[in-house]
Amino acid sequence: MMKSIELFAGAGGLGIGLHSAGFQPVNVVEWDSYCCDTIRENQIRGVKAVERWNITQGDVRELDFRLYEGKIQLVSGGPPCQPFSLGGKHGAYDDDRDMFPQAIRAVREAKPQAFIFENVKGLTRTAFRNYFEYVRLQLTYPEIKLLEREDWVDHLARLEQHHTSGSCAGLTYRVVTQVLNAADFGVPQKRERVFFVGFREDLGVSWHFPTPTHSQEALLREQANGAYWERHGVARKERLLVGRAERLRGFDFPSTILPWRTTRDALENLPDPEFEPVESKQFLNHRFQPGARSYQGHTGSRLDEPAKTLKAGVHGVPGGENMLLRPDGSVRYFSVRESARLQTFPDDYLFHGSWSEAMRQLGNAVPVQLARVIGQNVIRHIEDRQ
Repeated sequence: MMKSIELFAGAGGLGIGLHSAGFQPVNVVEWDSYCCDTIRENQIRGVKAVERWNITQGDVRELDFRLYEGKIQLVSGGPPCQPFSLGGKHGAYDDDRDMFPQAIRAVREAKPQAFIFENVKGLTRTAFRNYFEYVRLQLTYPEIKLLEREDWVDHLARLEQHHTSGSCAGLTYRVVTQVLNAADFGVPQKRERVFFVGFREDLGVSWHFPTPTHSQEALLREQANGAYWERHGVARKERLLVGRAERLRGFDFPSTILPWRTTRDALENLPDPEFEPVESKQFLNHRFQPGARSYQGHTGSRLDEPAKTLKAGVHGVPGGENMLLRPDGSVRYFSVRESARLQTFPDDYLFHGSWSEAMRQLGNAVPVQLARVIGQNVIRHIEDRQ
């Protein structure tokens, strides 16, 4: 199994996915005590996905990554995304919560064969476009460091000049970026995130992001021909066809791509916590949370589509989101277990803390399935060069 370092690990979504792809983290770094408690509690419970992880709870700025040079193949992580979130303050490069400089330092010092970093789609907004390019060029040439008293704009200019010179001197990575929708890779949630993936230049890797394995059109086709409803045992009078799905009725389109997974797919075999209260070893963190209400722009997730993006919210309270919209128009909050299903965490993974705290961890997580798909692709290309 290839060795890695996981930074800004959160509750472990990216790390668990990459671990299942074949990477074994030698150090997992996270400062948040609740997230660390979640990982440690699952280690105590013997959850295989994390039982051998070495957890470092603390500030990543205090770590010396030179200790790992020549010993790891991958650096991965999701640098705190609040500076770029559509729901945040949009501080970006003026925000001291921006941890991209530390991710870049880890690459510079450890010199891994590859890296995988994830962030919110907001980083690609026009307002942040120059900073997005700045991050990309720093990851491409991590040894061209910011000088004392140099601002980031001048540093960007030096990086651009070096890039256009055609020089590959020093530590250099081939970097590819792309916004991915998790629903396109088998996650029952419409969750768009930007990924930075890089391979060290000396490996000579030619790489592109994995192609989608699931699609909305394939889902609509299954709903139109009845296969989706029959699989879930939904009575004909309760089958809701709208828009394109209705127009596709009676048509058969040959395709090898799989249908998007829906909220109904994700919640299959889970009892409704409002009417069938249950909390057991079989259904961890599956308790009803009262107080859900619908208002403009916050109407919950429909059963027969992928869920809307789970959100961490302010201090863990996601407002009118993170709700299930039932066919009769009523709403309720997703339980923690249901949200974990939507993020493709294993059912034996327990989340530490209150409902709002657990939802904060889940809202900040990378879907395990999406991380697995990317990780498997990356590890295959590294193995081909060994």
